[in-house]
Amino acid sequence: MTHHRIHSLFDQRLSASPDRPFLLLPGASMSYAELDAWVTLLAQELLDDGVRPGDRVMVLAENCAEHVALILACSRVGAWSCGVNARMSPGEIRAFVDKADPRVVYFTSAVSEAAQQHAVRADARPSVLPALQRSPVRAAALAAQGELVERVAAVIFTSGTTGAPKGVLVTHAGLLQFARVSAASRALEPEDLSYAYLPMTHIFGLGTVLMASLQAGAGLVMRSRFDPADVFDALARLGVSNLQGPPAMFTRLLAWLDEAGIDKPHCPGLRYVYTGAAPLDMALKQAVQHRFGQPLYHGYGLSEYAGALCLTLRGVLREDTSAGYLVDGAELRIVDGEGRDLPAGERGEIWMRGIGLMPGYLGDEASTAQVMRPGGWYASGDLGYLAPDGALFVVGRLKEMIIRSGFNVYPGEVEAVLNSFAGIRCSAVIGRRESDGNEEILAFVEPVPDATIDMAALQAFLKENLAPYKRPERVVCIAALPMTHSGKVLKRSLLELHPQP
Repeated sequence: MTHHRIHSLFDQRLSASPDRPFLLLPGASMSYAELDAWVTLLAQELLDDGVRPGDRVMVLAENCAEHVALILACSRVGAWSCGVNARMSPGEIRAFVDKADPRVVYFTSAVSEAAQQHAVRADARPSVLPALQRSPVRAAALAAQGELVERVAAVIFTSGTTGAPKGVLVTHAGLLQFARVSAASRALEPEDLSYAYLPMTHIFGLGTVLMASLQAGAGLVMRSRFDPADVFDALARLGVSNLQGPPAMFTRLLAWLDEAGIDKPHCPGLRYVYTGAAPLDMALKQAVQHRFGQPLYHGYGLSEYAGALCLTLRGVLREDTSAGYLVDGAELRIVDGEGRDLPAGERGEIWMRGIGLMPGYLGDEASTAQVMRPGGWYASGDLGYLAPDGALFVVGRLKEMIIRSGFNVYPGEVEAVLNSFAGIRCSAVIGRRESDGNEEILAFVEPVPDATIDMAALQAFLKENLAPYKRPERVVCIAALPMTHSGKVLKRSLLELHPQP
């Protein structure tokens, strides 16, 4: 069957097995038919509110069945779903609303206190589903243009780790292709069950979790918040077979096991463990593989390419932190500052194109032009290199690369050394320009619970493992690194919190 919009995957599952459970919620489950009843009600509500193809429908959400229903209802009526994590601040929400110019804003009030507070501020009114509220309808001023009306499925707002967030236009074709790629990479089947706490306001949760599960007819343990105790209960009692999340999630899971005094958790159905959305540290990879008794698979993806560009291969245990190989329908290049291709082993900027590539940023032609290159290539701003076997290694961000004494310093390389030191849970390395044009290297380290980091021993360790120009001038111990909801460190916030002395 040929699919043109993302809801067609759901319709196919509905037709084939309407009574099959799809969403396992706390204390209940929901079949495809039960979810369809909600989708139908919401689609009609959208039409009654005057929502037209190409209009934006914003959802201030934490994961729940209602959010799934809204995403599918938007697809049915041709609207663009704009998911925003409800835990964002009021100021951030106002910026997202201004950017998206939505015709209506929904709030998943019943499962999220943060969404409820936003709903009160917006003077929201009841929706056709009791667990939802929606704001008064307004005429959208930013009308979608031409072929984008039918192509675009959703708007994903970037995490804003280095600047103002942008709205990535994600296409139906891109999400459908990613659903196929993600499901195939895991050999996902209807009997599989994935733990679904990853926010569907992020491409990871929307694509890898929701769309891939619809592609395969697999089930989801739907949770609105991350709770390590609940994760291990779902693994032990519900038989979760797929566990996915950013490295920060696995760090928290390992810390919970340490605190509980558990070496090997009971995971009878677990067969696939994956991390993405942020750089992977070798020490963390080894620790996860030891505790779960499974390979930790990895990949490289981003919102601008509807999910994964590269994935490691199932059944192949790699002794490195490679992001794997190109997925079907994607292309990549490693280029120098002039856009010339570099040979294997040389580091440069990662460019990409293919089925999953965004058509641009919402209402922002200038930002789109900054990242697009001749031939339809997208310049990611990420630095990487290709191994002789074609595997991609991502080493950092172009803007985060530090120039010290004329040498290039890649923060990820320094962070990997820091993270291997006893007592350090995770770290962040940042460059800060000095008056002479050189860059100072700053390191922020988060200790494991109840640990005290021996700074003298750490300096000796760094001297043993890093060249002089790579060693941080200052190491700052911090209780917890600030992170986005998708698990990326907010390095800009660290510099703001720790200004120059």
